[in-house]
Amino acid sequence: MERWRFWATMIKVDPADKGRRHLLTALLMLALAGCQGEGPDEAARHVDADNPLERAARARGLVQAEAGPLTGVFERTHNLGRDAMCVVPDGPGRWRFALSASFGEALSCAARGSVSKTDDGWRLQFGGADKCELRVSEEADELRFDGEWPESCASLCPGRSSLAGLRLPRASWAEDDARGLRMRDKAGNVIRPCAD
Repeated sequence: MERWRFWATMIKVDPADKGRRHLLTALLMLALAGCQGEGPDEAARHVDADNPLERAARARGLVQAEAGPLTGVFERTHNLGRDAMCVVPDGPGRWRFALSASFGEALSCAARGSVSKTDDGWRLQFGGADKCELRVSEEADELRFDGEWPESCASLCPGRSSLAGLRLPRASWAEDDARGLRMRDKAGNVIRPCAD
């Protein structure tokens, strides 16, 4: 009761006014609950899947409550250009991707291939380079490429450039966004490589 009197005097609420007193109690309880914080797992349990805003955000691919397939768009812009990747389904349990990484105005790497699920992430099999595979993982909505660039992949990128260690933040979980993503091919033409 003493706490009541303290907060009532701080906020200028008459302790005899029960309506304001209940409102003050509710506000204090909300404030205290907000201070306690929730871990990511706890917060995910409280997602209201019936909320129209939540449903719209999920349908648009802006949020994803749980880890799912790699389908979507990953991209980032930096001082040397833009790195982008689209991933779309290619049958049950299979995906395909297209990727473009920029290392400056005249130096870029473009590749396509297939994706398979592994125990610890994903494996990209690159087309156009025999036995060229690279492990990637998704952590904190960022796609992280393995730091080792296999010798079998040397023909994919010009000069000494490679995709080793590349990091791409997730921009969308939506297949439509992946199919609509525009990027430049090796000849510099703007294409939608995941559209077909």
